[in-house]
This record gives sequence, structure tokens and C-alpha cells, in this order.
Amino acid sequence: MVLQYKSTAVDPPAHLIRGVNSHENDVLIEKMTPIDVWFHVENMSSAHVYLKLRDDETLDDIPKPLLEDACQLVKANSIQGCKLPEVKVIYTMWSNLKKLPGMKPGEVAFHHPNIVRKVVVKKEKAIVNRLLKTEESVEYDYEWYKGSWEHQQFFKQKAEQKLQLEKKKEEERKRREANELK
Repeated sequence: MVLQYKSTAVDPPAHLIRGVNSHENDVLIEKMTPIDVWFHVENMSSAHVYLKLRDDETLDDIPKPLLEDACQLVKANSIQGCKLPEVKVIYTMWSNLKKLPGMKPGEVAFHHPNIVRKVVVKKEKAIVNRLLKTEESVEYDYEWYKGSWEHQQFFKQKAEQKLQLEKKKEEERKRREANELK
């Protein structure tokens, strides 16, 4: 089970997903997809929050209000961090996360620590309260989610291959026409 929040800071609204405990966080670490962004309070225990990007988006494309929502949610769900006036929140693409042997549930390491982003977050109760009003406990269908993403990638790849084939055929047609004119 995960908790889902609707961020109305952007239009259309975005969904944020949060694990309810360290074991659920491990499931999220294992099951999310390469277009998901992971958020966590730096050097403190906290919730793992995920944001799904569109295929063509990068970390730079996250609107500031949506980034603030995800960071506030992580801060509010940190036993230590929620008591502090500000914390550092780290975020990176899911594909940069890795589990090492012997790690506790919810602990992660990074394939490339140098690409992990950091942002200082000050407590904003109004944002947290807005998000809490949208909180839903959901049974997350990880297999469908991952399968859906893989399915989309398959068809995207097929479409790209078809486009390349069409371009190649067009080039061949133009070459034939040019040769016929000679």
C-alpha cells in the first residue's frame, strides 16, 4: 500500500506517491520506472516520495511549485526533519538508485552521487495541509505500472523504427528520381 497525493500546484495536477514505511519504500525502490523522480531528506530518516515525469521530461523540467510540493511532503514525513525550520532534500531519477547488500529497509545508495540534486526546504504548513487534503491510501499495481511504461516504450521504439524506415524509403525514392532524370 502507498499513499498518493494530488499536487494542484500545476495544471494538469500531478500525482506524488509515498511509501508508508521502510519496507514499502524498498518495494518502491524495486518497482518504479526510469521516468520516476525520487525525493528524500538528506542524512535523515524520511519518507520516499516519487514523481512520475513524462518521457520527454528531465529533472530540469519539474516546475518549481511541483518541486516544492514534493519536497514539503518529504520534509513533513521525516521524524527529525518535520521539527526543523529547514532541511536539505535530495532528489534524483529512480534509475540512479541502488540497493547494496546489507542495507536496511529503505536505505539507498547511488550509481552516480554527483548527479543527485539538493535543495534547501523551509517549512510551509499551507502546502503540506493542501497536500494532506488529497491523501489517498491505494493498493498500487506495480506490475501494471511498470508494464504500462514498458508497453509505451515498446510502441515508442516501434514508431521510431517505422519513421526511420519511412525516411529511408523517401531518400531511396528521391535517389531513383534523380537517377532517372540523368
